[in-house]
Amino acid sequence: MKVLVCVKVSGGEINPFDESALEWALRISEDVTVLSMGPENMKEVLKPLTRLGAKVTLLSDSLFAGSDTLATAYILSVAARKLGYDFIICGKQSIDGDTAQVGPMLSEFLKCNLITNALEVKASENEVITVTREGEEKAKLPALVTVERSAVMRFPSIFSKTCEVQVLNNSHLGCDAAKCGLSGSPTRVLKSFTYEKGRRHCKFISREELLPLINTLLAENKANEEKSEKAEKLRSVWAVGNEVLEKASEIADEVVFIEKTDAEAIAERAIKEKPDVILWNADNWGRKTAPQVAAMLNTGLCADCTELEAEDGKLIMYRPAKGGSIYAKIKCLTNPQMATVRTKQKSGEIIVSAGKGAAESLDKVEALAKELDAEMCASRGLVDMGCAEYARQVGLTGKTVSPKVYIAIGISGAVHHTCAIESADTVIAINMDKDARIFEYADYGILEEF
Repeated sequence: MKVLVCVKVSGGEINPFDESALEWALRISEDVTVLSMGPENMKEVLKPLTRLGAKVTLLSDSLFAGSDTLATAYILSVAARKLGYDFIICGKQSIDGDTAQVGPMLSEFLKCNLITNALEVKASENEVITVTREGEEKAKLPALVTVERSAVMRFPSIFSKTCEVQVLNNSHLGCDAAKCGLSGSPTRVLKSFTYEKGRRHCKFISREELLPLINTLLAENKANEEKSEKAEKLRSVWAVGNEVLEKASEIADEVVFIEKTDAEAIAERAIKEKPDVILWNADNWGRKTAPQVAAMLNTGLCADCTELEAEDGKLIMYRPAKGGSIYAKIKCLTNPQMATVRTKQKSGEIIVSAGKGAAESLDKVEALAKELDAEMCASRGLVDMGCAEYARQVGLTGKTVSPKVYIAIGISGAVHHTCAIESADTVIAINMDKDARIFEYADYGILEEF
């Protein structure tokens, strides 16, 4: 079985989700090719992968520079056809972009079966069998699977030798130049900036004051803030599923409700009716289906947006970028303009959420949650460590919550987490690090180890 593994290099390192993908590939086949795209100096980062027994091909051409997810998936699809494959494995997402779009878009360009968010991968001559968070899924080959960080990439044998990396430019591939690089990228980052929304004034208290404070907060009835009307609204927006109806109504005069169905049916309707904007919920279904539809319609898609607005008749989208270190203002140059949107999920009055800093004291955190009759959640860091289920993850790639009281224990406070707790009435942070960013987004802070 010939297996291709799509690998992204960011900051001089292999994306950890892609390391997991490579490990699964090596477990199921002896014919594995790593496929990556970037400048030619990336060869030195990729070359050690050849010691694992994989062949490595790097796609490098100035024509490819500036490619967004749609253009990247197109270029990879041309290369995949040239190299040949039975099965393709991709990491679910990259840690710098977090869009989870390239895999589904690539599967659509190649017209192969797709399974996303796999935890385990097995394969036979005719089909691939995976275990996802929803259960077992099967797909006939050829197929593409995106995987979670569920496998640790092996170390090479001390007797293994490094082989050369094959470099292919567009003279080898023959990609349509209009579909590559900036010219083939329908999404544009208009500007990047430090995200300030959700900042709070933190008052530090002692551990002994925590429970009395929570009782006081629960007794209060905070008035809901009035939503300010947008200065400008779009004429019409499609809302795919009930979850994004509210977001759509905030930015559009007319909202067209679209039932959740298969990607082909939604794309066919879009081709006939030509909507200007389509919004999707940023859940697993939306993050799988929206990229497929974007590839079918050859249009742009912005992932995991936390804020939307209208400007000069166009949709403007905001999302954390580069691993949550900055916030980006983005627009789409093509129609329909599409975005997956973070929506609030129902939550209890109190949420107790643990981060990597609380990994050694999870029993105490769980005891506090039980004492408060609170919902137990976690940060992405704790989930990536395997200490909490993904269903409990709060953050850009998890869920957005709005409890009366949110207690963050051992959480550093990266943008991809704080953007998901903005709607909490009160945020209480417990952390030993007085300089932790979480305190800038908390109403109360406790400087203690939990």
